Amino acid sequence: MAVRGFGEIAEQLRRATVLIGAHGGNGSGVIWSPDGVVVTNAHVARGSRVSVQLWDGRTLDATVRARDASRDLAVLHVEASHLPAALVADSSLVRAGELAMAIGNPFGFLGALTTGVIHGVGPIRGLGARSWMQAHVRLAPGNSGGPLADALGRVIGINTMVAGRLALAIPSNAVSDFLSADPADGWLGITVCPVQVPPTGSRAPTFGLVLLEVEPGSPAASASLLPGDILLGTEEKPFALLEDLSRALRGRGSRLLRLAFLRGDYSRVRRVTVALGSPRATQGSAAA
Repeated sequence: MAVRGFGEIAEQLRRATVLIGAHGGNGSGVIWSPDGVVVTNAHVARGSRVSVQLWDGRTLDATVRARDASRDLAVLHVEASHLPAALVADSSLVRAGELAMAIGNPFGFLGALTTGVIHGVGPIRGLGARSWMQAHVRLAPGNSGGPLADALGRVIGINTMVAGRLALAIPSNAVSDFLSADPADGWLGITVCPVQVPPTGSRAPTFGLVLLEVEPGSPAASASLLPGDILLGTEEKPFALLEDLSRALRGRGSRLLRLAFLRGDYSRVRRVTVALGSPRATQGSAAA
């Protein structure tokens, strides 16, 4: 049986990688299925619609089907068929020392390839308990959302950021878990950033998640949450990690989630009820 050369493997992966344009910036994405499903980072696909440029030069409008800022993943859909979808590997089988390659669009340069080795798989100190695919490959702005692949061209992660000299990617199994959920079930419609809330009155310093963006028409917007608000936790448990928000949003079907947050001078803890599980959430109690 003929064995494909590395050049051919890289070319197949390059054809499954797209250029994503949104809000004046560029990023990358991976064609996950031939019927138009594209996976990228949430920080790349901001807003409800973005553009996707394919390897053959076609530029298509894409709809953001699901977006989870806490996991930094987004699912897009383009009206096209028979697309060159990437092969996906089981990321739990990846071991340190294996060869790896990344393809993306750094600074808008299409289909740039970089190679290296896997450094490790697991949590990163200071980034919570989530697992990362860590690789010695060179990434630059525009690589975010593109594929990290093994030597056979199978996707093992979605490139997300650089920490020190390591490229960090979301493992492919975590992406598959995200895709298997109902997109509406865990969608809150916010972009957040971890912050340390200074002490106020009798309250000690607190971990929080400041809202950078609230998407119009989202459950968060319907519940009157605003950019600048700081989420402190649910009624049952305060947030201590970014992943705590993701866990709080997990579930199936229509349901209510009670959140504690700060606004204004941060002197008073407020509470709001958010309606989850509906793609057209139009009701939610106003922030108290």
